[in-house]
Amino acid sequence: MKKLAGGIDIGGTNTAIGLVDREGQVLATHSIPTRAYPDVEEFVDSVSAALCNLLEKVGEPCELVGVGIGAPNGNYYRGTVEFAPNLTWKGVIPMARLFEERLKLPAYLDNDANAATVGEMIYGAAQGMRDFIMITLGTGVGSGIVVNGQMVRGHDGFAGELGHTIVFPEGRTCGCGRKGCLETYVSATGVKRTIVERLAKSTDPSTLRDLPPEKLSSKTIYDAAMKGDQVAVEAFLDTGRILGLALANSVAYTSPEAIFIFGGLAKAGDLLFEPTIAHFEANLLPVYRGKVKVLPSALPDFEAAILGASAMVWRRVGEKEPAS
Repeated sequence: MKKLAGGIDIGGTNTAIGLVDREGQVLATHSIPTRAYPDVEEFVDSVSAALCNLLEKVGEPCELVGVGIGAPNGNYYRGTVEFAPNLTWKGVIPMARLFEERLKLPAYLDNDANAATVGEMIYGAAQGMRDFIMITLGTGVGSGIVVNGQMVRGHDGFAGELGHTIVFPEGRTCGCGRKGCLETYVSATGVKRTIVERLAKSTDPSTLRDLPPEKLSSKTIYDAAMKGDQVAVEAFLDTGRILGLALANSVAYTSPEAIFIFGGLAKAGDLLFEPTIAHFEANLLPVYRGKVKVLPSALPDFEAAILGASAMVWRRVGEKEPAS
């Protein structure tokens, strides 16, 4: 009977669910809206039911051996989600235990960006790299840092929160309660806030003025920029300038070989990467210039965190050993 691991990526907007074999092939996927479940136990029930439905769709006898979970503010050591600013559930949530009780299987949890980082390290463009950084641009900004082939977790499991480094003191209010965090400027939510501010402060023509707030998204901003909307183009220039500076600062901590950018906003391609790389190189300490690559993730947006989360299962059951 074929053994499979469940990979669960809990995002601020959507939760991706998948079944992965030990070779890293994603056999089936599904997603649900995270915010549709204000009660965390109902959320766990829904995700568990989705996993069971996916098992039926695989088309051959198979066994689910465990689930791996990537979540914002996920604590690898405790299996908990703790005070995640972009999730509905507040306080400390024993997420791994809830899934274990529901599925009667082992469940392992890590920060969602760390899970995506492990996916890139084992199955993506970071294979063979021992020092790199992964930046995830979604509802918020996450990051995973690998040094000497090991995931940096810190003494309490919360290392690597580059999204909550402050880039503008007294800047935009962040969901974490502080002001000026990087994620308030360079996440999908941050780009939307940039557009709203630009439209309010200027009378420049823009097709985005005709959109109701609920229709404004990083995708509609990208589409407008690709059609030559100057307000949208300048929003991406602003985003790249801020992100490039922040990444240049991050290099001074670990001297990575590469920085990978992952998530929906990375799909903007050159609109985001060109200004980011230009400001990144301009702000690097001279000893680092020309040495650090800034690259898009090589894994499909929907699958990277699922793959990384599932790798936690293979490691624990001895099927697949990631370098973390």
